[in-house]
Amino acid sequence: MKILITGSSGALGASLKKAFPHAFSPTHNEMDITDANAVNKTILEHKPDTLIHAAALVGIRDCDENKEKAWLVNAEGTQNIVSALKKLNNNCYLVYMSTACVFAGENEKYYTEEDTPSPKNYYSLTKLCGEIVMRQYENACIIRTNFAPKGQWKYPKAFTDRFGTYLFADNAAKGIYDVWKEKKRGIIHIAGDKRISMYDLALLAGSKNVGKMTLEDYKGPALTIDMSLSTKRWKKYKIG
Repeated sequence: MKILITGSSGALGASLKKAFPHAFSPTHNEMDITDANAVNKTILEHKPDTLIHAAALVGIRDCDENKEKAWLVNAEGTQNIVSALKKLNNNCYLVYMSTACVFAGENEKYYTEEDTPSPKNYYSLTKLCGEIVMRQYENACIIRTNFAPKGQWKYPKAFTDRFGTYLFADNAAKGIYDVWKEKKRGIIHIAGDKRISMYDLALLAGSKNVGKMTLEDYKGPALTIDMSLSTKRWKKYKIG
C-alpha cells in the first residue's frame, strides 16, 4: 500500500506521518502543489494507492492579505492533485482536509455533513472551493475538522467567546486513520465530543501564561464564531 501525504510540515501533517509511518511525505521543494508539472511528476512516479491532501494556506489573516497565494494553494493546488490522480487512473483513494470554518458559525449550532456551507472569509471560501474541486473525483472523502497542536498556544491570547468541538492534531490524525481504514466517501465530520472555547483549548493544550481576549478586542477579517461540528455519518472523539 503506497500512501502519499501533502502538507507534512504542518501540525496535522506531523501527526499524520506518525499515524502512517510508511507514507511518502514530499517536502514543498519536492512537490509544490501550485506547480502542476511537479504534482504530475511526483504522483505519476510514486503511484500512490492513497493520497491525503493536507497542504493548505490556513491563516485567516494571511489568506485575506494574500488572496492570490491562498487561491493558488487551496483551490488550484487541489485541482492539480485531482488532475494528476485522473492521469494516474489507478482508483487512488483521495482524502481532502477541509475545515469547520466553511460554515457561518453565527449561532450556537452543531453543523452536520448535511448542513449548507456559508464561508465568512477568504480562507474558508478557498477551502470550500477545494471541496467543490473534489467533487470531480469519485473515490474521495472530504473531511471537515478543527484541531490545534499540543503545547504552547502560538498567540499571546486566546478567545473566550469563539467555540468549537476541537481536537488536537493527533486526535484528528487518529480519526483520519479510522476513516481511511473504512475507505469512506463523501463528506465526513471528525469532531470532538464537547464544545469548548479557544481559551479552554489553549489551556488543555498545555499552554502557560496565555491571556484572555474577546471578539471585541479583535480587528481583522470576519471570523467564524462557533465552529462546532456534529456528525451523522461517523463517530465523535474525546480531546486529549
